[in-house]
Amino acid sequence: MKVNQAEFIISAVGPDQYPEDGLPEIALAGRSNVGKSSLINKLINRKNLARTSSQPGKTQTLNYYRINSDLYFVDLPGYGYAKVSKSRRQEWGEMIERYLTEREQLKAVMHIIDLRHPPTKDDQAMYEWLVYQEIPRLVITTKADKISKNKRNKHLKIIKDTLNLEKGDPILMFSSEEGLGKEELWQLIQEKTTPNHS
Repeated sequence: MKVNQAEFIISAVGPDQYPEDGLPEIALAGRSNVGKSSLINKLINRKNLARTSSQPGKTQTLNYYRINSDLYFVDLPGYGYAKVSKSRRQEWGEMIERYLTEREQLKAVMHIIDLRHPPTKDDQAMYEWLVYQEIPRLVITTKADKISKNKRNKHLKIIKDTLNLEKGDPILMFSSEEGLGKEELWQLIQEKTTPNHS
């Protein structure tokens, strides 16, 4: 996919702020600091369109990025150890759940997991919930460059086994440093967002 145009559109907190142009949407879900912003930036060849932060829990809204005039990436707040109050976390949870279950334009969720570590309880719960809700998912394992090449497949297998990956769900290794998995991920995204894509 050749990205000619990519722009940040809105930080939305509810349906009345979601774009109304009907373009397909791909959401990114993962725990705080798993590398969602870096992944977006790598996919669109930009250094800092999606703001990366070393402080967990920075994304507290649904951040919409329009790619060409073809689709949106929707960056969801990270789950896990963000330093926010319980009531705030619950609000996020409701906002995210509502978006994921009610948004017609949503075509798939990129479920992003750190390749270096076995999936956390939160990762497992998120995956099980996506399966239960029958939301199409792509499991993307980030930070592959932090692991020596001969150990990557072993780590990938641990993730597959821990999540009890559903048959047919793609799982992909990705590195925003090396560009590993970038072409394959675009291919998967296009399959999900293009009608009758063969």
